Amino acid sequence: MIIVDTLFFVFLFLLLIAGGAYVISLYNSLVQVRVDVDTAWSNVDVLLKQRHDELGKLLDAVKNYMGYERDLLAKITMLRSQTGSGGQGAQRLEAESALSAGIGRLFAVAENYPNLRASEEFGRLEGAITDLEQQIARRREFYNAEVNINNTRCAQVPDSFVAPMAGLHPHDLFQASSEERADVNVDTVLKS
Repeated sequence: MIIVDTLFFVFLFLLLIAGGAYVISLYNSLVQVRVDVDTAWSNVDVLLKQRHDELGKLLDAVKNYMGYERDLLAKITMLRSQTGSGGQGAQRLEAESALSAGIGRLFAVAENYPNLRASEEFGRLEGAITDLEQQIARRREFYNAEVNINNTRCAQVPDSFVAPMAGLHPHDLFQASSEERADVNVDTVLKS
C-alpha cells in the first residue's frame, strides 16, 4: 500500500512538473511571437521613415514644376505629416497605404512635365522612393505573415489562455487602401 501511495505521489509530482514545463514553454513561445511582430513592424517603420525623409525632398523638387497640381501635392503633404507621427495602429496603416497610392499618382502625373522628368534630382529621388516602396512592400508581407501567426496564436486554445500574460493581442494587417484596389484609369490620372 505504501508503494502504491508513493508511486501515486511521484506520478502526481511528475505530472505537475510536466504541466509547469509546458506552460513555461508555451509562454516563452508566445513571447517570441510578440517579439517577432514588434521586430517586423520596426523593420517596416525604418523604411517608412526613410520614405518620409525622401518624400519631403521630392515634394520640394516637384513644387517648382507642378504648379497646377496643388491639390495632389497638398494631399501628399498632409498624408506625409500624418504618417510622420509614428505609431502602429490602424490609422497609421491606412495613412501609409493612402500615401503609397498618392506617390504612385504623383509619379503618373509627373509624366506630363517633361522638364521635371529631365531633372536629375527628380530622377534620383524617384528612383530612391521607388526602391523604398519595393522594400516596404516586401517588409509589409513579412509583417503580415508575423501578424497572422500572432493572431492565430491569440485565438487558439490553449494559447489564448496564456497569450494575455505574454503580452499578445491581435494586430491589424497592412491592407491596400480602397484607392490602391480601384482600377486605374490612366487617362484620368494623366489629366488630373
